[in-house]
Amino acid sequence: MPKVPSKKIASSAIRRKGGKPKVEEATSRLRIRVRAYESKILDLSVKQIMDTALRYDAQIEGPIPLPTERKVYTVNRAAFVYKNAREQFEMRIHKRLIDIVNPTQKVIEALSNISLPSGVNIDVKMM
Repeated sequence: MPKVPSKKIASSAIRRKGGKPKVEEATSRLRIRVRAYESKILDLSVKQIMDTALRYDAQIEGPIPLPTERKVYTVNRAAFVYKNAREQFEMRIHKRLIDIVNPTQKVIEALSNISLPSGVNIDVKMM
């Protein structure tokens, strides 16, 4: 028997109980991931980003706290002897996520001109 290709129904064609078709608006998002070693500096930077976006009436989702990344390093205290004497060092990377829904050109320009403190890393993606 020959195989018949199955027909796929678009999600917008599926009807709800009310009989209205499901309509999704095309939205663009500006996703900003902010990372820093110190949480206080990170929170100040996030507040500065949000104030700038709100100044231009942008719709903001967040800040969403992401899990803190921990890097632990174990080092021998002595060079050749005393294997049991070790020290542990830890670096914590705090992260926040901010989404700006349907950003205008003014919002994007204002966010690109922000001066943030050193030690704050920002990744911006358009989705």
